[in-house]
Amino acid sequence: MTLFLYFVLLGIGLLSIYSADYSLNENDSSLFSRFHSQLVWLSLALVMGVIILSINEKYFNFFAYFLYGASIFLLIATIALASNTKGSYSWIEFGGFRIQPAEFSKFITALALAKLMSSFEFDISKTKDLIKAAALFLLPAVIIILQKETGSALVFFVFFFVLYREGMSGLILLLGVSFILFFIVVLRFSYPIGDGVGSWGMLLSLLALLILDVVVLFSQEKKNKTLNVFLILSFCAFVCAFAINFWTPWSVNYEYIAFGCVLLFSLFALIRFVFTRNKNLLLVTAFLLLMSGFCFSVNYIFTDVLEPHQQMRIKVFLGMEDDPTGTGYNVNQSKIAIGSGDFWGKGFLKGTQTKLDYVPEQVTDFIFCNIGEEFGFVGSVITLLIYMFFLFRIIHLAERQFLPFNRIYAYCVVCVFYFHFLINVGMVIGLMPVIGIPLPFVSYGGSSLWAFSIMLFILLKLDAVRKEQLH
Repeated sequence: MTLFLYFVLLGIGLLSIYSADYSLNENDSSLFSRFHSQLVWLSLALVMGVIILSINEKYFNFFAYFLYGASIFLLIATIALASNTKGSYSWIEFGGFRIQPAEFSKFITALALAKLMSSFEFDISKTKDLIKAAALFLLPAVIIILQKETGSALVFFVFFFVLYREGMSGLILLLGVSFILFFIVVLRFSYPIGDGVGSWGMLLSLLALLILDVVVLFSQEKKNKTLNVFLILSFCAFVCAFAINFWTPWSVNYEYIAFGCVLLFSLFALIRFVFTRNKNLLLVTAFLLLMSGFCFSVNYIFTDVLEPHQQMRIKVFLGMEDDPTGTGYNVNQSKIAIGSGDFWGKGFLKGTQTKLDYVPEQVTDFIFCNIGEEFGFVGSVITLLIYMFFLFRIIHLAERQFLPFNRIYAYCVVCVFYFHFLINVGMVIGLMPVIGIPLPFVSYGGSSLWAFSIMLFILLKLDAVRKEQLH
């Protein structure tokens, strides 16, 4: 079943590349050149698959660290050897052939992570082991960021979900989601509050932290009368501070008022922890202070850390800027192409938006818009359902593994595929920022096709011999 879905996705990819590369100009000598290249890469990918299925499965575990070390070395070498390709230094050229090492580092890192976490002495509940596992997949991510390939680097962060599946505390995932949400709120609502100083984004974020602190304190100290008095006095002080700022000519930063209240509540929670030794109070205090500090650093991260083109992409995605002929051009044209397909689509090879090259990168990152235009809503939904069944199938394979190494690797595979699927389709229809990652087995490209195929065939090999491995 997994192989069947794999070949179906490959077929969808070939048809989409053939159609997207089709030219209305019959004298075009480059007709279907990318389609033929994809056929060659697909043939080599199948040869690799046959070789992988013929290899002893023990080698994947035995050589995992060796492959990981070689991958890190190659990623570092890429920075020095790669030429500038649309602002990225992630491609190594051999004559007329190009390869992107970052794609192959994904399945290699998955093997290394599975080997580390399946070792007898590894315990995810221990902080040192958790740091080891996180460092193992964050190291290649950092190197890939240095290559100016942020999209590929973000893929490695999905391995945190694998750690969660194997017993990592959900608080770490909550912390990661909180960073993203507060970053968006502070940035999206960065306009000032009336004529005064301070922004709505900061105020809303700090008030959310304040409410969280109050809820936790009430849940942990239900019968504490001191808490009730403290909350009443703090609320009165909070209201008075805003009233004074509103009715007097002195301008006070609303952010500082809210931050002062957060510090006050955090101090109270810390004092209660000293007397009660309730770890929940200590955790919420640490969370409040960490998130407050992060909120105040959002503008610095956005303006001084992110590249100008990344800033513009985020602004366009959040609706802060309208750049239909610049940064937002790809997404706008992609939406037009998908929308023009209506319910049933225009028909195979009859899409005008893609045939006239209105959509940039239409055979790579934005290939899904070709499916939407020519096969409409029905074809798009069928493609999404096939992907859904494919992902559920891999989860099924993961859950039936007897060995931890096999199960962990399988979950690494499904997380990588899901992230690519979610982000690629999301950015094509405008629900995700454009970060430039391919749609597995469908987008044009040899490196991604080989890497995804190798990743899948290793899983199939491990699953085929799972009972023998048990014995």
